Amino acid sequence: MATQEQADHLFSVEGKSIVVTGGAGVLCSELAKGLARRGAKIALVDCDSSRAGEVVKAIEAEGGAAIALQADVLDPNDLRDACARAVRSLGQIDVLINGAGGNKKEATCSAETSFFDLPREAIQWVLDLNCVGTILPCQVFGRPMAERGEGIILNLSSMNAFRPLTNIAAYSAAKAAVSNFTQWLATYMAQRHSPKIRVNAIAPGFFLTQQNRFLLVDERTGDLTPRGRQILGHTPMGRFGEPDDLLGTVLWLISDASRFVTGVVVPVDGGFNAYSGV
Repeated sequence: MATQEQADHLFSVEGKSIVVTGGAGVLCSELAKGLARRGAKIALVDCDSSRAGEVVKAIEAEGGAAIALQADVLDPNDLRDACARAVRSLGQIDVLINGAGGNKKEATCSAETSFFDLPREAIQWVLDLNCVGTILPCQVFGRPMAERGEGIILNLSSMNAFRPLTNIAAYSAAKAAVSNFTQWLATYMAQRHSPKIRVNAIAPGFFLTQQNRFLLVDERTGDLTPRGRQILGHTPMGRFGEPDDLLGTVLWLISDASRFVTGVVVPVDGGFNAYSGV
């Protein structure tokens, strides 16, 4: 039986340099803070430098180490510059967490907007941000991992990749692509470069964020919408997820505790995917 010290070592991220794209977002900012509290050095990559800077201040106020790097995940030049700055500041990049993503109201069906009328530009925006915005950082930050023969990539998929949800066609399709790409890249890295490069994903269930709040909470009353009530009715644990609920799974997937795990997409969903509704 493993001792407590051995168990702590297995799940340790002490001293690891971790890049988090979309690091100023609700979920990823909390992940970054949780990882920094455990001794990781964090590089927050986000297009919103002001919000990323606030997260850095919060991490530093707790004694952690972090930097903010302004970059567009759809711009390879931005990403290459961010990678170079991260390496100069933190040393080699041990872990990449691809958290940039989100939905758009204009790409969402509603009582007023039919699927057949969704604007191409809105659909393309969602597909690009979630899918291409995951692939490009893997190219840029994954290259030095491939050259070194070691590293960890963790993508953020979604419950929509397991069970496409009504109204959000573009987002569901984009996250399904992220799950498929995760499996593809895991195989490619292990066979083409090194089995010490692991690629996995987490699939969060329903967390209240800026992107989905308009779907789940009535803006006027603050009460759950019919969709919000329906979701909780199909979630055995009976609540929305909180940002801290992701941390344990992330620690497992980016530490030695999962050293023989690659190419998986792990639901963190309160049982939503397991429940048939009856």
